[in-house]
Amino acid sequence: MSQSATVAAPEAADPAADRQLAALAGLCKASADPLRLQVLRVLREDSFGVSELCSIFAIRQPALSHHLKVLAGAGLVATRREGNSIFYRRNGLGQRAGLEALQDSLFRTLDAIELPPEIAARLERLHRRREENSRHFFRDNAAKFRQQQDLIASYEQYADTVADMLDDAPLAQCDTALEVGPGDGAFLQELAPRFRRVFALDNARVMLEQARERAAQAELGNITFIHGDTRARELAGLQADCVVINMVLHHTPFPGDILRDVAALLAPDGVVLVTDLCRHDQGWARENCGDLWLGFDPQQLGDWAQQAGLAELASVYLAQRNGFQIQVRLFRHN
Repeated sequence: MSQSATVAAPEAADPAADRQLAALAGLCKASADPLRLQVLRVLREDSFGVSELCSIFAIRQPALSHHLKVLAGAGLVATRREGNSIFYRRNGLGQRAGLEALQDSLFRTLDAIELPPEIAARLERLHRRREENSRHFFRDNAAKFRQQQDLIASYEQYADTVADMLDDAPLAQCDTALEVGPGDGAFLQELAPRFRRVFALDNARVMLEQARERAAQAELGNITFIHGDTRARELAGLQADCVVINMVLHHTPFPGDILRDVAALLAPDGVVLVTDLCRHDQGWARENCGDLWLGFDPQQLGDWAQQAGLAELASVYLAQRNGFQIQVRLFRHN
């Protein structure tokens, strides 16, 4: 008797495996282009609109839009809309299951590569233009500073929490404090009674004058007012027991640089107290409030602090009724 042949049934396709292979192929394809890699490198710590990216890379919009579409399709960049404009940022980890390690390795490798000088120069000019726009905003709107501030988070909504965290901070001594960007000087009235001397630093002269007038009205005689940035020569040799940065970093083009600068001004046991917004998508804040950043992911702010040689001691997150969230972070030397 003949035995009938047994034919094995074909294995069913695995949809999950197919999707994983497609995602891997998309990531590899998206990263296999020098221009797209440079775009990812530029997006390391900031988000940019299409027109801004065109100016950085000196490329026409249709060509760049094609590359951005490929990067977005691979999950390497994310988008957000502000009015009629679309802004691009580098995607965080965990966007494509199973590809986190490859994406992380790609980003770390990119971040170790210096940008070509011409691209770095255009990027620097763009940041400086943003900074100048922010400075002009405060110059032109100093009279309504508190009104503009209240659109997102009023001083009263976080001041008590910041003061309480300062009281609980493990300060070795209370000799010298520095406030970066004191605004109209409200928090200086908290610092002046706590420290023997206080320095108030602001790159907007008109805001510094407001803070000076407020301090004079409160008869605070231990405050020195400095017009400049965190690398002002008047700060050379300063050993601050406490540095306070309240709602300032989202107005600066290089928040990581600010943290590095103030870390260098700290006494050995000094602390840095940072208050700022968590990331949000309210693009109107750029025009109405002079914001350069739409808040920060807590991890992003923590990473900048770590790179500046600071370790986190405590954090508090304050939800606002208007949907914004404030982060209050306390750091000290590692």
